[in-house]
Amino acid sequence: MSVNRRAFLGAAATLLVKPSWKPAFAGLPRSGARSLAFHNLHTGERLAVDYWVEGRYQAQALGAVNSLLRDFRTGEVHAIAPSLLDLLATLRLRLETEGPFEVISGYRSPQTNAMLHAAGEHSGVATKSLHMQGMAVDIRVPGRALERVRDAALTVHGGGVGYYPASDFVHVDIGAVRRW
Repeated sequence: MSVNRRAFLGAAATLLVKPSWKPAFAGLPRSGARSLAFHNLHTGERLAVDYWVEGRYQAQALGAVNSLLRDFRTGEVHAIAPSLLDLLATLRLRLETEGPFEVISGYRSPQTNAMLHAAGEHSGVATKSLHMQGMAVDIRVPGRALERVRDAALTVHGGGVGYYPASDFVHVDIGAVRRW
């Protein structure tokens, strides 16, 4: 799948952002590569990527992540915040896994978010969701209990953590540190 011009420019713009060195991400390597793997449960797509190499976010890798985490309902692609990827990389280290994150929801267009909120289809859909800014993702981790994923995310202190055992996922974002 090719990355459209808008997604490419969004990914390229993120290269101008300095890497996140929040204390929460202090365990990430400062040299070498940072890698992530994803399995989008709605599209069936898989991706394993080195998104950061020797101190630089990789435009092509970011574009591939943007595409994989697109709004699966509309096909709209949006730049995913590199800090969210750093959060996931930190979480991956805490969970001691190299397996893929199973993605329930990445980027969500304003239209999709409004539809989900109005329909009440998914309890807890915020009207100003960080999903709409490419700053949140709903995940599972194969081979790790959902409670363990939640607990590991809470220890990172990198943003919000929502626990949805009835829907079988954990929400993580790079907003204010909070939990629900």
